[in-house]
Parts: sequence; C-alpha cells; structure tokens
Amino acid sequence: MGIPDHLTCLLRNLYAGQEATVRIGHGTTDWFQIGKGVYQGCILSPCLFNLYAEYIMRNAVLKEAQAGIKIAGRNINNFRYADDTTLMAESEEELKSLLMKVKEESEKVGLKLSIQKTKIMASGPITSW
Repeated sequence: MGIPDHLTCLLRNLYAGQEATVRIGHGTTDWFQIGKGVYQGCILSPCLFNLYAEYIMRNAVLKEAQAGIKIAGRNINNFRYADDTTLMAESEEELKSLLMKVKEESEKVGLKLSIQKTKIMASGPITSW
C-alpha cells in the first residue's frame, strides 16, 4: 500500500517482544508474551486497524470489481466505522461472493471475520412515499 520501509520497521520494533500481566483478585498473573494485536488505548491502534481494513477491502474488491451499488454514478460496496463494515451489493449472490472474498482476505492477514455476528438486510426500490 505504499508504506515506506522505515515506518514498517519502526512499527515492527514497537510491537516486538510485547509482554503483559493481568490483575486478578489481589494479585497479578505471571508475565506472558503477546503474539498479536495492537496496544489498547494507543492512539496509533485505530490507524493501524484502518490500514489493515483498507488493505483487505482493496484486495477483496479487486477480485469483485463490479460488486456494489451505484450512488451518484459511483460504485459503492462498503462503508466502515471503527471495526464495523457494511457491505453492499445488487444481489444476494453478489453479496455472498463479496463477503467470502472479505473473509478470505482477512484471514490472509491474521484477522477473523465473525460470520455468526454477520447480519443481512435486503431492500428494494421505493415505489411510493
């Protein structure tokens, strides 16, 4: 996605060797390694998530170039807010295909799409007010 190597290196070093402990009752657990994820509460974390989300959507949409709905002459296939994504398509088949592409691309970068939490809403043209 055009991220300079020195920034990628900086981020790798920032997240290398993360450890944590958890407060329980009147004490804490032993220290343990954190294998993945971003720092909770860090102002950089939402930006990093958004980079991943953009990468996933770009790759998924490249494979489904015509997926989406036309709004003002533009093809729109997703809206995102925080870690929620809304996918849009003209048909059920197109939506299923786009959803599976997003799931596949997410798994390639270590993210899991929860199909169980996924909701589908269908709408049609407005015929009268």
